[in-house]
Amino acid sequence: MSAPGSGPRLACSTASVFTRPLRSIFALLAETGFTGVEIMVTKDPATQEARTLLELAEEHALRIDAIHAPFLFITRTVWGTEPVGKIHRAIELAEHVGAPLVVVHPAYRWQAGYRRWLDEGLPGLARSTGVLVAVENMFPVRVLGRQVVTLHVKQSLEELECFPDVVLDTSHAAVAGVDLLEALGRLSARLRHVHLSNNAGKGWDSHLPVDEGILDLDRFLDALAGSGFAGTVSLELDLRGRTADETELREVLVRNRTFCESRLARPRGDLGSPSAQLEPGPLHHGQGDRWNGITGHDV
Repeated sequence: MSAPGSGPRLACSTASVFTRPLRSIFALLAETGFTGVEIMVTKDPATQEARTLLELAEEHALRIDAIHAPFLFITRTVWGTEPVGKIHRAIELAEHVGAPLVVVHPAYRWQAGYRRWLDEGLPGLARSTGVLVAVENMFPVRVLGRQVVTLHVKQSLEELECFPDVVLDTSHAAVAGVDLLEALGRLSARLRHVHLSNNAGKGWDSHLPVDEGILDLDRFLDALAGSGFAGTVSLELDLRGRTADETELREVLVRNRTFCESRLARPRGDLGSPSAQLEPGPLHHGQGDRWNGITGHDV
């Protein structure tokens, strides 16, 4: 956790509209009122070049809050296939652009060497680089809509507690059946970054806009703000179905930004006691149904 009182920052991930050229993404986020951005490293060379990122950040007055290392299925060959090498490349990029944090995924079950490195090499790494490397919660995958397969190790809250720094993805938590308030309570001491989106509740990683799924994100953001969290909340949405209608796309981004700002900026006195905010309970309302391939998994 960062120093109490500084408050959470809000950003939007370039993954939300990753099919666009990066220059277009920066312009879109700035024009819809964002001040922070998370860079998803992809096959697009612009996402990998510090000079390009710095120029775009300066041109559009956007703060680079995080670098997401290329751990998605669709980016599996970016910067090679060796996970630790990818992480060091991401740290180097983060250092050059001034991003304080790198997002990584836990090891797949067959990645014994990477699993050992996470246990032995990751702790203390931030002291030598000045960049936090935070591990994101993942989820079991449904194959053909039925069979559930666990691909990653250390997916449970108990297992995530072994990492010094973690990222909480709300859509991933929904797929895994993890209560968001329980996750916040268990992980608060090591929570550095949040990937925020809603979920359709159909067992898929849908990354819906915040007001379209089953998760009660009002309650979660209230609890997050009340907990003293001072990291970054990064909107990581699947907006591919909105890109054909520029007006609708911009309206969705503005609506999601203002929703988050209104919850995160509330005075502490409006939030109730922190202990009450962290009582686990169902975080569900409404229904939605939209599939998302942001993780690159076929389900």
